[in-house]
Amino acid sequence: MKAAWYERNGPARNVLEVGETPTPQPAAGEVRVRVHASGVNPSDVKGRAGRPLIGPRIIPHSDGAGDIDAVGAGVSRSRIGERVWLWNGQWRRTSGTAAEYICVPEAQAVRLPEHVDYATGACFGIPALTALHAVNRLEKLPGKTLLIIGAGSSVAHYALQVAKARGARVLGTASPARAARARAAGADFVIDYKSKDVAKVVKDLTAGKGVDGIIDMDFASTADLLSQGVLAAHGKCVSYGSNYAGDIALSFPAMLWNSLTLEVFLVYELQEEARARAIDQLTALLASNALKHDVAARFRLDEIAKAHEAVEGGQAVGNVIVDIV
Repeated sequence: MKAAWYERNGPARNVLEVGETPTPQPAAGEVRVRVHASGVNPSDVKGRAGRPLIGPRIIPHSDGAGDIDAVGAGVSRSRIGERVWLWNGQWRRTSGTAAEYICVPEAQAVRLPEHVDYATGACFGIPALTALHAVNRLEKLPGKTLLIIGAGSSVAHYALQVAKARGARVLGTASPARAARARAAGADFVIDYKSKDVAKVVKDLTAGKGVDGIIDMDFASTADLLSQGVLAAHGKCVSYGSNYAGDIALSFPAMLWNSLTLEVFLVYELQEEARARAIDQLTALLASNALKHDVAARFRLDEIAKAHEAVEGGQAVGNVIVDIV
């Protein structure tokens, strides 16, 4: 089969190769998927750039969509021909979705509705599930005000829509280049974090109280906002990422005297019940056409280095897809 891979860390155009590699066969409990579209996420490019390799050759990308064409022992043959989207394709594995075929445990291949195209399906595993789980952790949203950090991101594009549908007022931070995307997804107010004092604007918009909850993609920056009263007493900050991977200082007095809650999660490691809940919610939203999707750029498999560079450079305002078929 045709696939893309890297055998060492480094810049995309220096280490990514495209060529022929053996076609995998499904083991017991697995399905084999003929991949049509592979999603490129920030974690994929960070992994290629510097995460230690877990094998001699890595076929990247965890998200994708395609058709089941073979099944292993214990899997119903009725699944053959089923259109599916994939999650955790390359998590803790050497073979991801940047290939014509991938074998995964059958639970990781979720039915894709007929009216949803493969490129859109390749946006669900990380962006959509991260968004749904983050919003799920903030309960009783009607009448509450949320702050979404990085409101122009792919995760926020889904989180904004879901939070608004559940009755929240949503403020967001975004660069000028991404502000329109945040507004289109439902943000009530977008703060230009590059030129504005985010804490001051938030407090002005909430009559000094602060927001009831935060969905955060960059805890390195958000930790400082917590000490400035951005989060109201008894509020919760749900964080799924940081632009700085090292230790981050956090004001314990601010957390203590305001009884704040900090919850951090990694979408790859969601517990079974939480992931099942998010998948069920996503399935229902797709069935009712309740979500807007945003594929910004598409590349051929032999252009995978350009796809990685588009994600790293931030040129694409929306999801980046590699078309396999």
